[in-house]
Amino acid sequence: MKLVALGVLRLDKIDDHHLKLQKIFERCIELIDGFHPDELAIEAPFFGKNVQSMLKLGRAQGVAIAAALSRKIPVQEYAPRKIKQSITGNGAASKEQVAAMLQRVLQIPDADMPEKLDATDGLAAAVCHFYQSSNALTSGKSYSGWKSFLSANPDRMGGAGKKS
Repeated sequence: MKLVALGVLRLDKIDDHHLKLQKIFERCIELIDGFHPDELAIEAPFFGKNVQSMLKLGRAQGVAIAAALSRKIPVQEYAPRKIKQSITGNGAASKEQVAAMLQRVLQIPDADMPEKLDATDGLAAAVCHFYQSSNALTSGKSYSGWKSFLSANPDRMGGAGKKS
């Protein structure tokens, strides 16, 4: 696993929501055409208190999915709790905890960490997918989280899961 790119698409200067969606679609296509990914991992929609925010987020996720599908890239969605569980071992982890674990696992220098944690949210979905795919491909087993993976595979993490 290796970090290739990490960033946030800034849309705050665009007032029209439809134009924001267009920009998301176009940027996703640029990234797909530039990096040629095999799959897209994305956080599944979740229920929140603000209905308008949920609708906007769902639309944004939809155009990202449409961009991938337009390039024949399969899509895998993961629930927010599943992503957090996979990265930190705690499905209720904070954005800061997820970002810190990603920084540690991927050895991202402090200077390269984004200010906005939305970037690490996207990275977390990708890393979760990597873990899920790696588990399925290498062992046919499924793990409930990082801790269970480490316990079952101490040799794959340079001894991180070994008990003294």
